[in-house]
Amino acid sequence: MINILMIEDDAEFAELLTEYLAQYDMKVTNFEDPYLGLSAGVKKYDLLILDLTLPGMDGLEVCKEVVEKYDIPIIISSARSDINDKVEGLALGADDYLPKPYDPKEMYARITSLLRRYSKSSSGQITAPKSDFEVKGDTIYFKEEPLTLTPAEFEVLSLLVKHQGITQSREQIINASAAMSMDSQGKSLDVIISKIRTKLGDNKRIQAVRGVGYKLV
Repeated sequence: MINILMIEDDAEFAELLTEYLAQYDMKVTNFEDPYLGLSAGVKKYDLLILDLTLPGMDGLEVCKEVVEKYDIPIIISSARSDINDKVEGLALGADDYLPKPYDPKEMYARITSLLRRYSKSSSGQITAPKSDFEVKGDTIYFKEEPLTLTPAEFEVLSLLVKHQGITQSREQIINASAAMSMDSQGKSLDVIISKIRTKLGDNKRIQAVRGVGYKLV
């Protein structure tokens, strides 16, 4: 049984998704009030589905608090169309962003894909694999040595570190980097990846996945 925490103020929408996921042995517990959701024992759940437009507390604030306190995969599910919300949500630490409306089949696919890439620790907490990268504040350490990075390089590498071993699409990487130029983004990303590889002194750590994007190994 996969236990999913959902913070969504649209009760009808939450009920429909809950019923759909139940057939795949996924139990969804929804809270319309974000404060109740945060006090529900987040660490006992396997994944969080988070709306952004919530009563009393913005979903981005909820995302920030969850990331700071817990190690749990987060999928933002929102009708907000502003690209800045998507960029900020991913930058804060959300693992995925699925715009509403969507087919429940897509949410199921994203949940299974995300959980497949996480491993259970002995305590039952979902954690990412151990890494020789570490992000502290505005600095990334590689093998305990600080890297000198531009803002765009920092944002790109931070995303790859957070999802180490998981392929990130070009769109995901570009959307997560507010510092990247809006012009010729594809070429800019390739240039940034090349510069990061040079600073790592290892061209094999960031792998290009043909037709998709990049992943950190």
